[in-house]
Order: sequence, then structure tokens, then C-alpha cells
Amino acid sequence: MTTNDEDSPNKLQLYSFFMSSCSFRVRIALNLKGLDYEYKPINLFKNEQQSLEFLKVNPMGHVPALMDGDILLSDSYAIILYLEEKYPKHPLLPQDLAKKAINYQAANIVCSSIQPLLSLPVMNYIGENVGPEAKLSWVQKQAGKGFTALEKLLKDHAGKYATGDEIYLADVFLAPQVIGLSQRFNFDMSEFPLLSRLSEEYKYVKAIQDAMPEKQPDFPIN
Repeated sequence: MTTNDEDSPNKLQLYSFFMSSCSFRVRIALNLKGLDYEYKPINLFKNEQQSLEFLKVNPMGHVPALMDGDILLSDSYAIILYLEEKYPKHPLLPQDLAKKAINYQAANIVCSSIQPLLSLPVMNYIGENVGPEAKLSWVQKQAGKGFTALEKLLKDHAGKYATGDEIYLADVFLAPQVIGLSQRFNFDMSEFPLLSRLSEEYKYVKAIQDAMPEKQPDFPIN
């Protein structure tokens, strides 16, 4: 990874925010595949995602977005599947069709049924219109529902990692979610023994640790 001090048109460019779990999962995928990229920070706290310049990159005003030459993608799931197709090093999907389907399901639970409900705009809306104290109960309810489903889905498929002894797509999506909830909300994972164990395993995966929020160039020093 490099910072955005100097544009490199032939290098992958990732528009990212250190705290975004969607950006986190793309950083993990890039690291697993050994791909160098230019880090282009978009500060969500300063609403930079709604700037006219960034809306040209992603009209939805979301991070991440990835530029690969003339190709521009702006959805984490689409980005990761694109990387899987174009850069086959370290496959993110197993060959076994059944295990592949479990990976798709686990990733979709995270990106459709957990993360959007806990996004910064949603949490801000709850805080402003219901009250700050409502945020925690909302997180517990929504994350708890998703994590319960993931525990059931993965219980017969997990090995060292979510669907075996290799890091696959399910892990790429799971790691940012379980790590992020622990860091931001001190979320109690005691009811989810499988996900708790996986979270511990992720501490020893360099590609995940290098993608951690605190290791990104836009992480606040103070």
C-alpha cells in the first residue's frame, strides 16, 4: 500500500476510510492477493463522500471504490469478486461448490443484513432522532440477529477459519464485522462461541492485521 502523495495511474487506487468495515474487507482481499495499491482517503466524518469530486467516482457517495486502469468499481462485494476473477493468486473461494455457496451466504449476511443497519448514517439518525442511548440496543439487536444466523450457518463447515483451514470470502467479510463491533461498541461476543474463536484466529493473519483501521494512513494520530 502507498499513500496518495502522487497519482500512479497504473496502480490500483482504493478510495477508503479507516473505520469503514466495507473498506476494511477490500483491504483484506487486496492484502491476501498481494496487490499493491494507492490509498486515497475519504473522510466520512467530514462528509467528503458527498463532495462533487467523489460523487464522480461513486454517485452513491459510499466507500470503498476501486480504480483499476479504466475500470471503476464502487461496491465492496463487486470489488472483491472482480479481484477474485482478475487476480487469481490466493483464491478467495473454494473449488467445492457447496463450500463456495456457504461463503456466498456468509458474506451476504454480513453485507446485507448486518453492516448496512449499523452504518454511520443509520447510527447518526438513531442518535439524533431517538437518542444516543438507543444506539447500543439497536446494535445488539441487529448484530445479534445476524451473528446468530452465522453461527448456525457455519457450525458444520468451520475449521481453523469460517469454512475450513484456509481464509476465504466468508472470513474477508466476517473479520471486519466482528473486529469493528468489538472496537466501536465493546460488543459482547460471549453468546457466539464460533465467531469469537474466529476473531481470535484473525489476530494471527497478517493480511487482516495489516488492513486494521489503526494501520491506515488516515487513522487519526490523536
